[in-house]
Amino acid sequence: MNMALPVIKDDLSDDELDQIADKAAAASAFLKAISHEGRLMILCHLVTGEKSVTELEELLAARQAAVSQQLSRLRLEGLVVPRREGKAIYYRLADDRPKRMLETVYELFCGDES
Repeated sequence: MNMALPVIKDDLSDDELDQIADKAAAASAFLKAISHEGRLMILCHLVTGEKSVTELEELLAARQAAVSQQLSRLRLEGLVVPRREGKAIYYRLADDRPKRMLETVYELFCGDES
């Protein structure tokens, strides 16, 4: 889905400018949430499916407190959803935004450099 970028022109109404500003604020919050290497790596792991906090600790070779802190931020931003099963807590992506973003980042930084 290719969407045209907004063009800010003098003839836009206040409502149109407010809508653009609201979307810019949402995009900024999203980018801040994924701007941490640990959070980005968590999202990379969750693209392949739901993982427990313990699994994420092992995959990231990180302490439980650090992983939980990053998951908390991702949950606060609405990017991941927790599920409790007994004593274990599992996380999955809340929607496809992180996956789409990771595909774009991969294309920009890891794709063919020709």
